[in-house]
Amino acid sequence: MDRTTELLSTYACGLTYGDLPPEVIHQVKRTLVDTIGCALGGFHAEPSRIARRLAGRITSTTPSRILGTREASSPDLAGFANGVMVRYLDCNDSYFSPGGGHPSDMIPAVFAVADPQRSDGKTVITAIVLAYEVFCRLSDQVVAGDRGWDQGIFSVVGAACGAGKVLGLDREAMRQAISLAVVPNLPLGATRVGELSMWKGCAAASATRAGIFAAQLAQEGMTGPAEPFEGPKGLWEQAVGKPVTLAPFGSHGEPFDILATSFKFYPSQIHTQGPIGLALEMRPRVALSQIASLRIRCYGTAVRSAATEAQKWDPQTRETADHSIPYLVAVAFHDGAVTPASFTSDRIRDPALRPLLAKMTIEEDPDFTRRFPQEANCRMEITTTSGERLVAETAYPKGHRRNPLQDAELEAKFQHLAQGVLPEVQCRAAFATLWSLDHAPNLTGLFDSLVV
Repeated sequence: MDRTTELLSTYACGLTYGDLPPEVIHQVKRTLVDTIGCALGGFHAEPSRIARRLAGRITSTTPSRILGTREASSPDLAGFANGVMVRYLDCNDSYFSPGGGHPSDMIPAVFAVADPQRSDGKTVITAIVLAYEVFCRLSDQVVAGDRGWDQGIFSVVGAACGAGKVLGLDREAMRQAISLAVVPNLPLGATRVGELSMWKGCAAASATRAGIFAAQLAQEGMTGPAEPFEGPKGLWEQAVGKPVTLAPFGSHGEPFDILATSFKFYPSQIHTQGPIGLALEMRPRVALSQIASLRIRCYGTAVRSAATEAQKWDPQTRETADHSIPYLVAVAFHDGAVTPASFTSDRIRDPALRPLLAKMTIEEDPDFTRRFPQEANCRMEITTTSGERLVAETAYPKGHRRNPLQDAELEAKFQHLAQGVLPEVQCRAAFATLWSLDHAPNLTGLFDSLVV
């Protein structure tokens, strides 16, 4: 018997809405405000348009709504299209852990199955919490990136469990859904190396689509390999290199990991949030012309993912720029803000930004690395042309779970990202639906409130 599959399927089928404390239910609502705001912000992006065009060509006997439209597609392609919109801005939530990742990428999987099922709000909330538990417990134990895999290795399993929960799979079918999610879907870390392509924002959506498909296959009676995790040539042997033991899941005294996620204040990779915040803090203290050198010290994951490769020092695509500490710090100093407008082609390639990049050094601080992921330390030191030394430091950037965005700030973020997409009256209608999701009979009212 595959113990990991058994553990996951038993928990997935056993979790009920009654197991969820009020603070967990409220956090799901907060997460949905954040996630849907991100989707609206990414609505007009080219990858989103590509995904919607593809999804819009498909009709289904189980039609699932595409966010921002009155159109429907098959559940798996609706989940993919909605997932691309959620992730495009790289502004959705993050989970600080050895594996890392963005668990809200899985929410479109729950929506895609819940819409045609006419599932109520309590079912949706429970399935989202389940998906988060699976994702986060895997991410706590598996440093997938160190062995060349992408974070979809976690989200495909969580998406399958969340979708399977909505479909009402029993334990045997849930075991098969998990196996059918894991075995065919190991995404390569090449997605996030070098000059990043459109696929950077689509990879997790692809995992979402695969998770939905796995749950649908299992519902129809398809079986998968019996030992996808622990057996010969299973996930632990092939992708991790060692056995993995998952920590206890949330419920019955154990905390739920959705409470340990962080929201982003800026539309960029999670490890860039601290450097951006410090740059904006320092900006009123020094003129650009007075900066002789700018030294940044961060934990190792931040340096390796957002400052090591040559492309991060001279980005040419939006996807690379939002993963570049040097670029984002330069933009913050020049413009006094980092917003979706910071990532136009002209701004990314603007030669006016390059002189400040040339004055930067970015280094790993071993102590900061030791304290990560509990803390997200960053220290910025500027030496001026007159020899003055200016220093700023943070351990918990704005949006970090220990420095969280308040409900009103999440609504403001939603409205800022939705500017030009949804009028304020529709934003307010969406908020009313989201904050009372536990009383919703289905998702129709929510989808209707979001039509662009």
